[in-house]
Amino acid sequence: MSEIQTTAILGGGVIGASWAALFLAAGRQVTVYDPHPDAEPNLRAYIETAWSALEELGLTDRATPEALDFAPTAAKAVEGAQFIQENVPERLPIKHATYAEIEPALTAEAIVSSSTSGLTLEALQEGWRAPDPLILGHPFNPPHLIPLVELTANAKTGAGVLDRTEAFYADIGKVTIRINKGMPGHVANRLQAAVWREAVHMAIAGVASIEDIDKAMWAGPGLRWAAMGPTTLFHLGAGDAGLQGFCDHFKDTFNGWWDDLGDPRLDEDVIRKLVAGMSAQAKSRSPKELSAERDRMLTAIQAATRGLRS
Repeated sequence: MSEIQTTAILGGGVIGASWAALFLAAGRQVTVYDPHPDAEPNLRAYIETAWSALEELGLTDRATPEALDFAPTAAKAVEGAQFIQENVPERLPIKHATYAEIEPALTAEAIVSSSTSGLTLEALQEGWRAPDPLILGHPFNPPHLIPLVELTANAKTGAGVLDRTEAFYADIGKVTIRINKGMPGHVANRLQAAVWREAVHMAIAGVASIEDIDKAMWAGPGLRWAAMGPTTLFHLGAGDAGLQGFCDHFKDTFNGWWDDLGDPRLDEDVIRKLVAGMSAQAKSRSPKELSAERDRMLTAIQAATRGLRS
């Protein structure tokens, strides 16, 4: 079990609430700060909804949702916390102001992990006098169900911070990757941005409906990608010849497809067409209803595959 037992959550929106649910499920003490007047009831309601899925995944053996407190300020929230998950809005002035407030209140061994999806670690570090505690720990939504966390550290990161962060996330059931070179969007967001760009291109070009393009993903490569990544799967695609054989056979095909990929932009006309297509696909179901359906399926997938990886 990780040495980290006391945690803080800065920002209690959808991502922060999901992190709080997971930290509680993993038996940690959690203190939350969020300035919104409805933050506490909203977050408690989120945890109540998420708890059954966490129980189904077997993540609550050492847990209680009662180990939850709320603080009046960010500085108060981090007092005594060994691990802080920062989820404040994705704007540098807000993040820098938060860091300036909490830095004097941190314990010597505290780690601050930012959930930022698009900002670089270097940009975040500009808001610190001594950025040793800061690491980038980007989750995938919702963090209590999707295991991935992308970690970025650099020469200004304190000694041992990356290893301790990895150990903590592993202990609460996360799967981490190390990003060796910071790029906007990190790794996973860039991968899904590339896929969505082509999905948008095909929808706007009339190749297929948005519903059928989405269906092609979840009923096809999405199933395989839930088991293994694209390069590994293509390595298996040529049998004993492996990736070398696959590339030898399909290099011209893929080069041709890559040359033909679309390059759409989210202008008003494209957005209008996408929204209309999504409305047709949703069939009057609200985002809340679709999110619940997503979470049920994610829970079932996680439960079915837990413990199978070698």
